[in-house]
Amino acid sequence: MSVSRRSLIGTSAAVVGAAGLATGGYAAGRAEGADPTAAGAAASYPFRGEHQAGIVTPAQDRLHFAAFDVTTSSRAQLIALLKAWTHAAERMTQGLPAGDIGPTEGAFNLPPDDTGEAIGLPASGLTITFGFGPSLFVDAQGRDRFGLKDAMPEALAPLPHFPGDLLDPARSDGDLCVQACADDPQVAVHAIRNLARIGFGAVAVRWSQLGFGRTSSTSTAQTTPRNLFGFKDGTANIKAEETTDLAKHVWVSDDSWLAGGSYLVARRINMTIEVWDRQPLGDQESFVGRTKASGAPLSGGGEFSEPDFAMPGSDGPIIRQDAHMRVVRPESNDGIRILRRGYNFVDGTDDLGGLNAGLFFLAFLVDPRTHFVPMQTKMTKVDALMEYLKFTGSALFAVPPGIGPGEYVGQGLFEA
Repeated sequence: MSVSRRSLIGTSAAVVGAAGLATGGYAAGRAEGADPTAAGAAASYPFRGEHQAGIVTPAQDRLHFAAFDVTTSSRAQLIALLKAWTHAAERMTQGLPAGDIGPTEGAFNLPPDDTGEAIGLPASGLTITFGFGPSLFVDAQGRDRFGLKDAMPEALAPLPHFPGDLLDPARSDGDLCVQACADDPQVAVHAIRNLARIGFGAVAVRWSQLGFGRTSSTSTAQTTPRNLFGFKDGTANIKAEETTDLAKHVWVSDDSWLAGGSYLVARRINMTIEVWDRQPLGDQESFVGRTKASGAPLSGGGEFSEPDFAMPGSDGPIIRQDAHMRVVRPESNDGIRILRRGYNFVDGTDDLGGLNAGLFFLAFLVDPRTHFVPMQTKMTKVDALMEYLKFTGSALFAVPPGIGPGEYVGQGLFEA
């Protein structure tokens, strides 16, 4: 059954060496028929390190993102949850079951400590990244929920309501977030499902989003993908190899508990697909500022050529003033860069019969006040693409630094 499913969705069929460390029937299922030396063998990324995985990690092809509301009022229970999540996440990213026993080896009169849908699947490059929302620190009335108010970063203020926002509260905000990325959708879903199961009684899923087809590259080894408008997306994205720009634009470098971490902006952007599809090719390229075929700037060259914004066209600059690529380029935003890890989504049809589809925008940055709010404000005012976009969800999270040996995620915050 798993071979048939994965042949349909084009996922990896190899197993990482770490899977051999599992026990019982789970290990047998993971190892069966696997060839870890085959081309495209599933990767396994370290869970612990200086920074959380899933930020500069080469962007995987699938996403399951979930925001949670904390339902307990106990600080001790919240810490216990984060410890349990850390333990389970580390295991799952290495191709192991979420719990120490596994989905098939436990007592018959108790629920399994893993749900089992990843039996027979490798780690598939799974990364699990955690974040803390503003409402974890203070509630809507400004009350200190868990004794964390004094440690709340100034930059973790809720994002403003931008012009053009049509936000659904049921798809916005959250106390905690978990980003699970993998090259197999079932592996990513398995991760979120098990963390939600472990959190029962302490947290509840507020909203979630499935994504496919990454819309950004985070490594120079990756080709630039395409969004649902058919254009290459994220050509100028910060790459893992650009360590100087990462230090300047992504990693927090103060002396707080967040040092070595980052901020995560999540925006659900619905695209008016049917309207866009009726636009002439020349207009589409004019709105974006790049050719649809190669992604090169309209001023010429290849995809990674520097655009010539002064080059004249038949009616003003050949790259028009409101072209998307001109509006969001670093030189148009005081040199600001962000690291994007967005995904396409299609969630069926809307109430008008159109595709409920678009871009689930994810970006990691050093400070949302300087690196996102001005850029988004400018985009909503002058970007030609805004006619074809609807922002339906929005959230901001502080992403703690990497997790050291014996630590749990966010430990520095609770010891601050």
